[in-house]
This record gives sequence, structure tokens and C-alpha cells, in this order.
Amino acid sequence: MEPWSTAELARLVEATPGRCVALVVVRGQGVGLAVDGHRRAVPCADPAGLVAELDRELRPRWVWWDARTTAGELLAADVRVRACWDLAATHRVLFGGRRDDPAAVWAAATGLPEPSPPRREVTLLDWSEPAAYTGAGSGAGTDVGSDAGSADLFTHDGQLRADLAGQDWLADHVRGRADDVLDRAARWAALALRVRAAQDAGLRALPDPRATPRVLPLAVLTAYAESAAALLAVELEHDGLPLDRRAAEQYISGFVGPRLATPAAETAARADRDAAVVDLFRSGSAEGGGRVDLRNPVQVRELLGRIGLHVPDTRSWRLEPFRDSHPGVAAFLDWRKAERIATTYGYGWLDRHVGADGRLRGTWAASDGAAGRMTAGAGLHNLPAGLRVAVAAEPGHVLVRADLGQIEPRVLAVVSGDAALARAARADDLYAPVAAQLHCDRPTAKVAVLAAMYGQTSGTAGAALRRMERAYPRAIGYLRAAEEAGLVGRDIRTHGGRLIRLRPGEGDSGEGSDDLVDPLAADAPPGSRPSDRARRHGHGRFARNAVVQGAAAEFFKAWAAAVRTGLRPFGGRIVLCLHDELLLHVPAEHTDAAAALLTSALESTAAFWASGSSVRFVADVSVVARWSEAK
Repeated sequence: MEPWSTAELARLVEATPGRCVALVVVRGQGVGLAVDGHRRAVPCADPAGLVAELDRELRPRWVWWDARTTAGELLAADVRVRACWDLAATHRVLFGGRRDDPAAVWAAATGLPEPSPPRREVTLLDWSEPAAYTGAGSGAGTDVGSDAGSADLFTHDGQLRADLAGQDWLADHVRGRADDVLDRAARWAALALRVRAAQDAGLRALPDPRATPRVLPLAVLTAYAESAAALLAVELEHDGLPLDRRAAEQYISGFVGPRLATPAAETAARADRDAAVVDLFRSGSAEGGGRVDLRNPVQVRELLGRIGLHVPDTRSWRLEPFRDSHPGVAAFLDWRKAERIATTYGYGWLDRHVGADGRLRGTWAASDGAAGRMTAGAGLHNLPAGLRVAVAAEPGHVLVRADLGQIEPRVLAVVSGDAALARAARADDLYAPVAAQLHCDRPTAKVAVLAAMYGQTSGTAGAALRRMERAYPRAIGYLRAAEEAGLVGRDIRTHGGRLIRLRPGEGDSGEGSDDLVDPLAADAPPGSRPSDRARRHGHGRFARNAVVQGAAAEFFKAWAAAVRTGLRPFGGRIVLCLHDELLLHVPAEHTDAAAALLTSALESTAAFWASGSSVRFVADVSVVARWSEAK
């Protein structure tokens, strides 16, 4: 199998729909490539350098099984490609669920049943020549048995071997010959290209919800954006968030004191903090008392009872109104904040997650749960507001921050096709025209919009929702239709095409329902939280919420993908994606260009995503040295 020349590869790429090239990188040995039915094993000592050259000269859309495997290999050599098609990310759009391993992706694309979850070990007895399959999702005439050289990739029933994930397996059971490994990589790339074709066909078969569809269906554009988000997640994890360690330690010390030299000293200091709170409760009391564990809600309730405060639980929202009733209550609430810093964002957290280069790193997921929001570990998505002062630009750089304004109601206007709500969404402040329409003040209008999206039907929110029903019937009808689907367990799709599984057995209250954020219920009593309600009602409310939050996540990731591409020429990086907020780290000389890019990328994203709706999307953009300076 002779390697392609660049010119020959260029001709193939030019003739390939979507300019798609499947890629498998074998560290230190070469790459496997597949283009339009052709595959090649290309040996080279610097595979990442080869990919960088091809990316620069040919500008293909790289197809891979998952970004963490392939992009991770490239990032280790500081190579960042322009565009990709991520099979795992696209699979989650088309088929929902949480599984995105190659075996599940292959089965869905070829119409096979979902295979059993991956096992720790697969033996040679599990492998055999597959039968020919031309499943509904496989495209015209796809025959997994047509390539005899692929036999070792399949089990006897045409399923992919369960252990084919990551890159290490490429060298398994191959002895001595590097070209055998590269040949296997090329065959793996060829299979990836088959799956991409099947996914593309499935996406194009979905209805386009836009009022004025463009050349590319919205679902295909969603696959592009989700793939870019998967790549961005790997880059975010690799790059990290710039952190001023000294400022972080100053913040931490304000709660728990200076860093102590030994674990024993830390334990003693913790006991002293506990005792100071307990002593305030016992001050002036004739009652003795043994040790009280402030981390035990039962013991805290007993402590509160001694001062005449009888509460059903010790949640902060419930105790806050009694802060001034007794010094012990205030001390306990302050202690709880300090305890969270000490245990979650303390010195140990800094030591574990901040590298020698001053970057805070955590794992990132491009699509966690059914709503499809990006999430991060190491506390990156839940940093206390006070810690933002420690997120600081490095010398010669600035932070450029953009926060989407009122994104979810604007998304609701688009996905529902409600003309009245779309008119309100042309304003910089959507809630002002809504307030005029509902004949109420702005705070009430905001509650009404949130109540509509989150299904709140009681109290002030319920009264506001009834006004919304009269003023914006199409938007409310859209939400109710989603809720009804959830009640009966019928799967739904977001505006961008993501499948949200709601059928019975997918979860207690809808797939990934714990990932949704409800601003109205964040501090609600436990009996009113979705997780405490009946399963059927939980499915309905989850669905009502997910069609908005899921679509908003798709819009956000499409915007982030455009910004990522636009930053490439001047060396800027996205360093944080926080729900509806982007934080860029940019060389100071490109400050104005980065700020302008955030706005232009938002406009271009809205142009295709909300085509024909007339809805405006707005963002507050600021240039700062520290994240805390952004307003």
C-alpha cells in the first residue's frame, strides 16, 4: 500500500463531500488515513507534524472516533487542527443516551442492536469474520464483511470488538512490524469514514426547523458544532485556566487561615473553627454538652433547638432569615462557607489542580447529560465568586469575557416560532417589552418567563405564568407539547436535532435530568424539587426544560466553535466555557480584534441557527486583567 503524495491527497479531498478525511494517529510511527473509499497507511517519525502540514495545506474536516483519543495525541505535540467530525459527539446528537464508545457508535450507524457495555477483557475467542450487514443506518450497500482485512475488528455477529477504544489496542497482538500497526490504523480510519457517511445521512433525514433553511441542514451544522466542542473540551483540559496562585491563597486564607505545615496542624485548626461556633450556641446556657459535629445535620438541629430555633432541616436558605436572631446562627452560616472553601477550594485543591505553569486544569465534557451542556471538573464550573480575582491574564495578555444576555428566552422565541416573543427578543433587554406586554414590572416579567420554561405553577410564578399563556400562546404551547411528551415517555429532539430519550427505563426522571439548572427552584424546599416529585411529573418537567436548555447549549457551542476558529490567526485561546459565558486569553495587541470577533461570531451563528426568526442575540463583552473585574 503506497502512501499518497500531497497532490494526490489534495485531489481526493477536493472531490470528497464535506472535504472529510478520516484520521488515526499512531504515536512515533505514522498515520492511517481514509478518503472517499480509499485508505492509506503513512509511516513517518512525526505524525503530528504531518497532520499539521496537511491541515494547513488541504483544510480538510478530520473524521475521528473521539477527540480525546486523536486530538489528545496531536495536542501533545502542540498541533491544533481547524475542523473535525467527531463520531462520538455526533452519535450522541443522533441517538441520545450516554454511551459513545466505538462499539455503540458502530452498531447505531449500521442498524445493529446496541451491544453490551465494554468488558475489561476480550479474548481471541470473541473475534471472527463478520457477516455482511446493510442495516438501515449503514448507507447504500455498506458491507462490513467486504474488507477481509477487517476481520479482527469484529465479533461473530458483526459488532465491533468491545475493547476498541483509545489507541493502545492498535498495537495489541501485532508483533514486530510497524507497517502492520499502521495498516490496522488505516482500516480503523476507513471504518470511521463509513460511520460518518451513515451519520451524515441520518442527520440530513431530520426535518429542518428553521423558517428559511440554508444549504446545509441545521442538524449537520449541529454535528459540526458538537464536534468542535468535543475538540475544544480537549484543548481546554490541555491549556488550563490561568490562575494567580498568590491571589488564590489570599482568598483561601481569609476563610481558613494561613497554610499549615502538617496534616495534624490542619486537623487542630479545623477543630478550633468548629469549637468557636459551638461555643457561641452554648454561651450563657446551663446545659453541658459533649462534642457536636457541625457536619451532622441531626446534631446541628439539636444545637439550634437549644436556642429555640426548631427547623425541619439545616439548609442555608432556611437558616439565612434567622442570621440575626442569635450569634451562633450567623457563625454557623459563615462556618459553612469557610468549610466549603477548606474542603473543596482549599490549599489541597490548589496543589492537586494547579500546575507549575500556573494553570488550573480539570477534565471537560463537551456534552454531559441530555441537555448537552459543557461541564468541567476540578470545580471549574462552580468557582466561588470571590475566587474570580485569582483568574488573571498572564503578562502581555488580557482576558476578554463575553456573557450571552437572556439566552434561554431568546432561544425559546426561536424554537417556538412565537412572533410576539420574537419581537420582544429584538430588544437589548428582552424583559422590558415582556413587562409592557404583561402589564407588570420587569422583575415580575422575568419570573413569568422563567416560570414558563421551568414549569413553576405556584405562588407568584404561577400567576405570572398565566399572563404568559395569554400573551405568548405559541411559546407556551411549544413547552407544553414537550412536557406532554415527557409525561408519556415519548422521545423528543431539540431545535438542533439532538435526541432526548424519555422512554420508560431511561432514568428516574428523564435522561440526565440532574444536569438541568432551574433558577426558580435552586433554593426551593426539598419537597418542590424535581428529584422529589413523582417520576411521571419529573419526566414532563424535565422535557419542558430540556428543549430550551438543550437548544441554548447547541447555540452556545456553535458560537464557541466560531470563536475558536477566529482566534487561530492571532494566537488567542478560549480558556473557559461557563454555561453562557466565554473567557478568552489573548495577546494584548489583539484585544480589539478578539472583542470584535465575539460579536461577529455571535451574529454569524444567529444568522444560520435562528434563520428567519428575527430574534437578536446579545452579549456583554469586556476586556479585563482579572475575571473579577468583568461586570
